[in-house]
Amino acid sequence: MTRTQKTVFILVALIALVLGLTINKVLSGKGQGDPTALIDAGIILLPQSRNLPNVTMTDQDGKPVMVNELKDKWSLLFFGYTFCPDICPTTLAQLRQIKSELPPEAVAKLQIILVSVDPNRDTPKQLKQYLGYFDPQFTGLTPSSIEDIQKLANAVSIPFIPADTSKPNYTVDHSGNLAVIGPDGTQRGFIRAPLNNAKLVAQLPVMLNRK
Repeated sequence: MTRTQKTVFILVALIALVLGLTINKVLSGKGQGDPTALIDAGIILLPQSRNLPNVTMTDQDGKPVMVNELKDKWSLLFFGYTFCPDICPTTLAQLRQIKSELPPEAVAKLQIILVSVDPNRDTPKQLKQYLGYFDPQFTGLTPSSIEDIQKLANAVSIPFIPADTSKPNYTVDHSGNLAVIGPDGTQRGFIRAPLNNAKLVAQLPVMLNRK
């Protein structure tokens, strides 16, 4: 084999390798879904995942939960509170409806978590009773202090305004967006409010199939 033939052979091999890697990337990306369809459904995935802070909260059964150890399932974190007059019951009712329309294999990969922004009133008992009106399988988390919930909310870019708890029947200003936590325990993105039930039913299984 001449020197020219060797050069041509190496170039052809390199081109074949590049084409093979490109095709493999395209094929492996097919299972990731159409990014445009995900965005249209309100699902915004981050280009790089974010670590959660080391904050311990208490669930509706009184058990401690470390938020940076929410693993093995995809988690949708909704920051709200049980005395909320409007956005919270509406959002939780929508999440219940969306969950009921998802295929069983998608439901098995998903957990929905209400993170209280009102630790002054949202005891584990109160969370359990409240979530029972929507779906007993929903999880509720309440922090030990307002500083802990602020630390988590800031980390996932879903801020809220702490209430003046000295006022009777106070309300808490908060977002309707959801934080998306992957099965590795890192934040993968957001779901924008208001929720679009039909589009989320179609696109959540796509997101849940991601690694």
